[in-house]
Amino acid sequence: MDVRVGDELVMKKPHPCGSFSWKVLRVGMDFRLRCTGCGHEVMLPRSKAEKNIKKHIQGPAWGPGGEA
Repeated sequence: MDVRVGDELVMKKPHPCGSFSWKVLRVGMDFRLRCTGCGHEVMLPRSKAEKNIKKHIQGPAWGPGGEA
């Protein structure tokens, strides 16, 4: 799955605050995600995160220099 920084992920299970939506802050072997409901940040192994994704919403399309 092609997940990039800035994308939004909707997970199968809710965060304790009730939100299903997470913003991607970092990708690699681990994902750093921020809950869009309460702002809590977590690091998840890529395999666990990809298994729990229900919907993938593309973020802004960045060009080769970081510009939009």
